[in-house]
Amino acid sequence: MIKLIVCLFAVCLAVPPLRAGETPDPRVRTYVDPVRLVWQVATNASGGARRVRARVENADRLLTPKRGQVCEGLFGKASGARLRNDGHDAGLVLDFGRELHGGLQLGMSPGGTANARLRVRFGESVAEAMSAIGERGASNDHAMRDFVVSVPSFGTLEVGNTGFRFVRLDLVSGGEVGLEFVRAVSLMRPMRRLGGFRSSDERLNRVFETAVRTVHLCCQDYLWDGIKRDRLVWIGDLHPEMKTILNVFGASEILPQSLDYAIAVTPPDKWMNTMAPYTLWFIRDLAEWCRYTGRSDLLARHAAYFRATLDHVAAAVSPTGEWTASKFLDWPTQHNPAAVASGMQGLAALAFDDAAYLLDRLGDDTAADAWRRRAEAARRVPTDAHGAKSAAALLALGGCADPKALFRDILGKDGHQGVSTFYGYYMLEAMSAAGEGQRALDTVRDYWGGMLDVGATSFWENFDLAWTNGCFRIDELPAAGKTDIHGDFGEFCYPGFRHSLCHGWAGGPAAWCINRVLGIRPLADGCRRVEVKPCLGDLAWAEGAMALPDGGAVKVRVERRADGTLDMTIAAPDGVEIVR
Repeated sequence: MIKLIVCLFAVCLAVPPLRAGETPDPRVRTYVDPVRLVWQVATNASGGARRVRARVENADRLLTPKRGQVCEGLFGKASGARLRNDGHDAGLVLDFGRELHGGLQLGMSPGGTANARLRVRFGESVAEAMSAIGERGASNDHAMRDFVVSVPSFGTLEVGNTGFRFVRLDLVSGGEVGLEFVRAVSLMRPMRRLGGFRSSDERLNRVFETAVRTVHLCCQDYLWDGIKRDRLVWIGDLHPEMKTILNVFGASEILPQSLDYAIAVTPPDKWMNTMAPYTLWFIRDLAEWCRYTGRSDLLARHAAYFRATLDHVAAAVSPTGEWTASKFLDWPTQHNPAAVASGMQGLAALAFDDAAYLLDRLGDDTAADAWRRRAEAARRVPTDAHGAKSAAALLALGGCADPKALFRDILGKDGHQGVSTFYGYYMLEAMSAAGEGQRALDTVRDYWGGMLDVGATSFWENFDLAWTNGCFRIDELPAAGKTDIHGDFGEFCYPGFRHSLCHGWAGGPAAWCINRVLGIRPLADGCRRVEVKPCLGDLAWAEGAMALPDGGAVKVRVERRADGTLDMTIAAPDGVEIVR
């Protein structure tokens, strides 16, 4: 024990204190070796003598585990891949096996041509890695993904900071270079899992794990919307991300850090992210944190800001409870402005209820009652979802209409048409509220599972199952006669390759599986009372846990007996009341 204390003390002394202007990086670097060679340039020849113009040799050596030294074999001798450009670019594409955030480490062999230049192209799909800037939405906006760098001989170079799975490297200058190794440098925030989910359905398990990883990848210096684009704190996107983080990782400090940031850069008389609905989501985010943790420090720290924000919001509400400021739900609903306007009433009702809750915590009963009256007025405004599932979900959850009727007329019609990755989470919640847990389970399997079927290892900014008809997978080379599910679709902010294939708002199924399939949901601030009411649907069994704010968890296992009843085992820490 004494030796351990001495070692820890020595480690602390070895880390110099931060100076003014220095900020520690909360992320951890991990090296990831490529797992597959997707493509390499065909040997090119011209003229009667068939002069070779481009060659790639020993590319398979890049797939062996590396030690990060430019001499991976006999000291001073090249032992990796060789690229030769004698009038034609020599290139290859590597697959790192799963979506990553970070960059690339290139280990260059000795003896290469001086001042050689490599073109680096990152891609979330193979097709994107093969594309050029300007081709079907491919761009260097937000994160550089297509650029040329000079490389050393007998040295190491690190480049890039983006979201990717695939990398194309081309020798674009004449001569020859050797690649001892090519490693991804993964940057992720270390976060301990407290909650989890597993069931008799392996497809559902894969969806859950992919949803968690999608959100975790977006936990960088702050909680981002996506790791390729936009790499920003979007306050509306943050709400479904927050649900997953609270259920799986607990009271992670990235949440108050991200809210602090949004407050710091947005005056209270301006809209969050310049979007009025996102200020409503800000109110919801703040309430979500306070309810889950039972803590008021964040709210107390920003009490004056919060009250000023409510004054700004109140000015956008008519005397009859109608939301009059700008309106936005999700991109797929933008074609239906009447539905967007109705759905905003549901969002407003939810946010006004949350405003009242937060004012209660501040001890301001009078102001809280005023916001409850606004919430009730918002619910009385005549609404019609106009066939839009996003709007229907918010109307159901906001208490503006009967969930069962909305499921019958809209949410349960036309299969998965109209489901979106962002509002899909709220659709699942609305289905559960309507008593349609089995239908929600099918939606998770088919819609989110549909992304897995085409090679996804993280969930996307948007998705339509119809896109999969006749497409090639994202981990395949473009194929003649097939559509490119990444490059051929998308609109608004995500046309073609601009489309983000790792977007945190798509991670909602993780929280839904814990809260609705296992049925573990907080009933009191700080999770002091927790409901456990599983809905297995057609599953034979499910097990997992919901994280608690103090670092513990409520653990549940449910099995279906032969007679159809459920056998349930619950383990909860002392001080947590379980309600069945």
